[in-house]
Amino acid sequence: MRKIYALATAALVFLSQWALAQRDLSYYLPQDVSYNKEFPTPKEILGYNVGEWHVSHDQLAMYMRQMAELSDRITIEEYARTHENRPLYLLTITSPENHKNIQRIKEQHRQLTDPNASGKLDIKNMPGVVWMGFSVHGNEPSGSNASLLTLYHLAAAQGPEIEKLLSETVILIDPSINPDGLNRFASWVNTHRGKNLVTDPNSEEFAEAWPRGRTNHYWFDLNRDWLPLQHPESRGRLVKFHEWKPNVLTDHHEMGTNSTFFFQPGIPSRNHPLTPAKNYELTKKIAGFHAKALDKIGSFYYTEESFDDFYYGKGSTYPDVNGAIGILFEQASSRGHAQESVNGVLTFPFTIRNQFTTTLSTLEAVQNMREELLAHQRDFYRDALRESAKASFSAYVFSAEKDPARAYHLAEIIHQHQIDIYRPQEKFTINNVTYTPENSYIIPTNQPQYKLIEGMFERRTSFQDSLFYDVSAWTLPLAFNLEHANLKSGQFKRNMLGQKLASVDFPTGQVVGGNSAYAYAFEWHGYYAPRALNTLFNHGLQARVATSKFTGDGKQFDYGTILIPVTGQPHNAERIHELMTQIAKDNGITVHAMNTGFTDGINLGSPGIYTLQQPKVAMLIGDGVNSNDAGEAWHLLDHRFDINTSMVNAASVNRIDLSRYNVIVMADGSYGSISEMGKTRLRTWVQQGGTLIGMGNATRWLADNKIGSFSFKQDEAADNAARIPYASMSNTTGAQVIGGAIFETSLDLTHPLGYGYYNSKLPVFRDNRLFMEPSKSPFANPLLYTAKPLLSGYISKPNLQQLGNTAAISVSALGGGKVIGMTDNPNFRAFWFGTNKLFLNSIFFGQIISGSSARAEEAAHE
Repeated sequence: MRKIYALATAALVFLSQWALAQRDLSYYLPQDVSYNKEFPTPKEILGYNVGEWHVSHDQLAMYMRQMAELSDRITIEEYARTHENRPLYLLTITSPENHKNIQRIKEQHRQLTDPNASGKLDIKNMPGVVWMGFSVHGNEPSGSNASLLTLYHLAAAQGPEIEKLLSETVILIDPSINPDGLNRFASWVNTHRGKNLVTDPNSEEFAEAWPRGRTNHYWFDLNRDWLPLQHPESRGRLVKFHEWKPNVLTDHHEMGTNSTFFFQPGIPSRNHPLTPAKNYELTKKIAGFHAKALDKIGSFYYTEESFDDFYYGKGSTYPDVNGAIGILFEQASSRGHAQESVNGVLTFPFTIRNQFTTTLSTLEAVQNMREELLAHQRDFYRDALRESAKASFSAYVFSAEKDPARAYHLAEIIHQHQIDIYRPQEKFTINNVTYTPENSYIIPTNQPQYKLIEGMFERRTSFQDSLFYDVSAWTLPLAFNLEHANLKSGQFKRNMLGQKLASVDFPTGQVVGGNSAYAYAFEWHGYYAPRALNTLFNHGLQARVATSKFTGDGKQFDYGTILIPVTGQPHNAERIHELMTQIAKDNGITVHAMNTGFTDGINLGSPGIYTLQQPKVAMLIGDGVNSNDAGEAWHLLDHRFDINTSMVNAASVNRIDLSRYNVIVMADGSYGSISEMGKTRLRTWVQQGGTLIGMGNATRWLADNKIGSFSFKQDEAADNAARIPYASMSNTTGAQVIGGAIFETSLDLTHPLGYGYYNSKLPVFRDNRLFMEPSKSPFANPLLYTAKPLLSGYISKPNLQQLGNTAAISVSALGGGKVIGMTDNPNFRAFWFGTNKLFLNSIFFGQIISGSSARAEEAAHE
C-alpha cells in the first residue's frame, strides 16, 4: 500500500511540475494565429508567465494601461474607485476605424433600446457589443488572469480574421470587477506558494483566512449588487453598462475544486418569468460555440443542470432584463496554484485556459450571431413597450412623508437604472395615503425599461420552481418600507406627472424656529437621525430621548424625539445653533428650536426623558462569523452613519477588557472560538450594563450559553415514512430552504426599538429557518411576525406555518444590561433601508429599555 501511495504521490508531483513547465503562451493561445512581436507579452511586463503566480491588481492594471498606450485597437478609462481606492478600468477594444467613430457607434447602439428610434437603424452594418466581466469574486481569480491573455490576443493577433472580428465587434473588458478582493486573495496564495508546488488540499495555501477574498472591502458580494447599487464598484460599472447597452455580457466565476466547467443556460425552470423565451434560445445557441471550443482542448463541461437566472441583481442576470444576454461561466477552482481533485491535479493554468477559451468562443458567437443579437435587443424594448400598454398597473408611486431620505435613496437607485422618474404634478390620495409633489415619486410603466420596473416593484408568491440559487424576492418599496401604491389605468393619467427628474436630489433639512437659548428637538423618523445624533455626541453635546409623546409650539413630537439642551453644554448657544443647522442640512432632517419646557403631554424636564450615552461599539468577527452579515453591519455603521466601530476577533473576548464598549454586536455565526471563560466574561459585561445584540444564529448561540433567554421552535418537518425517490432528494430538501423572501411583522411603536417608525406593519427580509418563540414577558416582543406573514417570495407551506406569530426580535434582561435577539439580518445587502433603524435603535436605545420589561426571563439564568 505504501509503495502504491508513493507512486501516486510521485505521479502527482510530476504532473504538477510538468504543468508548470507548460505555462508559456503556447499553452493558452490558438495555434493558428500569429502575433505581432511589437506588443509585449504579460511575462515581458510582469516578469512571469500567466498562471505561474496570481496576478495582483496593481500588476493587472499596469499591463492594461501599457497595452492601451501601445495599441490603436485599445482605449482605457477609469470608471470608479473601490473603497480601498483602487481604480476600476474598462477597456474598449475594436478596430482603429471604429475607434474614430466610437461616439456615433455608441449612440446608434443605445438607440436600439429606444422603440421610437430603433426602426431607423440598419443593424446589418452595426457592430455587436460584448462586455467581458472578470472575477467579481476576488478568490475566483482565473477570470482576471485570463483577461491578461484576452488583452494580449486582441492587441497582438494578426491576420484577416482578427481584423474582421474587430471591425464587426466592440469588445469591452472589465478585467477585475473586485480589485480589493482580488488583491486580498492573490496576496494570500502567493505568500503560501513554495518553490515546489504542493497539491495537498490540507496545505495552508488552500485555507484562506477569514473573511477570504470573495468579497469587497466591506465583505459584500458584489455579484449581488447590480440592482441595489450600494457600492462604488457597481455604481460606476452601471454608468458604463448603460452607455453601451451591450448585446452579450459574460460573467467569469469559479466553483468547487472537484467540479468541471459550467456555462449557461442554467436550469430552464428557474429563469425569471419576465425574461423572454428568446433570451434562453439565444443563450443555448451561444452555448454551442463554448461546447465546440472546449471539446477542442479536451475540457469537460456541463450546462442546464444547475444555477439559475432569477434574481436580477446578478451580473449574468441583470443583462437579461436589459435586452442583452448574460452568460455565467463557472470553472472548477484550484484555489491556489495546483490542488488534488477527484479529476486529478487541477492546476491554475488549466483554469485560466478554460476561461480564456470560452472568452474566444463568446467572441466567435457574437460575431456569427451579430444581427440576431442586435435584433433581439431592438425587439426586447419594442415588445416591452407593447406589454406595458397591457400591464396590470400603469404607474407606481411611493413616498415617505416623515422620512424623505429613505424615499430619496430608492428614487436614486431607480434613476441610475435609466428609468424615467417624476414628481407628481399635484397631490392626490390613494388608499388613504396622500402623495404630494414634495415627498413623492411616480414611475410610469409605459417606458422602454418596463420589464426592469416590474422586476423592481412586483410582488410574486407563486413560482414554477421551488429552488432558488439566490433570493426569491426583492420588492424595493417593501425593502425601503415606503408608503406606496400600484396605480391601475383608471387611477393614473399622464397629467398627474410633473417634470421628469434629470437628477434626484437629497432632501433639504432645516432648523425651524430660529435660535434657541433653551433646547432643540428633532424626531427620530429621519433615516439619518442617528447620524445627526452621533455627530452631536462627537462634539461633546449631551442628548436626551423622550419615551413619550409631547406637544410644543403647536407640534406633537413622537416617541424617540431627541432633545438637546442649550445650557450645561461645552459650547455656547451660538455654536450649538450652528451645529443644529449643519446636522439638519447634512442629514435631511428638521430640527425645532424649543423656547420653553412647559410642553403638553410631558414637560422637557420629565423623568420620562432619558439622558443617553454615546454608543461605544465593538463587533465580533473572525472564524465562524458570517462575513456577509458582519460586513453589512460594519458598512452601515462606518460608511453610512460615521459610527466608529471596533472590529474585534471573537477569540479576543477571552482576554481583552470589554469595559471600553457599551454595545457589542454579534452577527450571524457560531462563535466557537469563545471559551468558557470568554462566555463568563461576556455574561458579566452584560450584567454590568452592556447592550449585546445577536442576529441570526448568534441569537441561538447566546441562548445555548445562557447569555440572554431565547427559545426556538423545534423543526417540525415531519419524518416521512413513505418512500421518496432518491433522485428527488436535493429538490425535496431544497424546497424547505428559505433562500430569501419578504414577510410582514407587527412593530410596537412605543418600544425603544420601534422609535422613529410610524406604521406598525413592517416588511422584513428573511433567509433562514430560525423560528423564535415570543418572550413570556408581554413587553419584551417589540417585533412579531403576523399570523399570515408572506408578502413576496417563496416559502414552503410547513415553514410558513412555523413562522406565523413567532418573534422577529425579543429582548432579554440580564443584570443591568440587555440582550437583544434578532432572528433576521436588518441590514441585508445594504439596500434593506426599511429595517436598518431596528438595528440602530438597538445600538442607541438598548441602554434605556426597562429591565423589568424582560425581568420574567432573567430567572432562567439564576
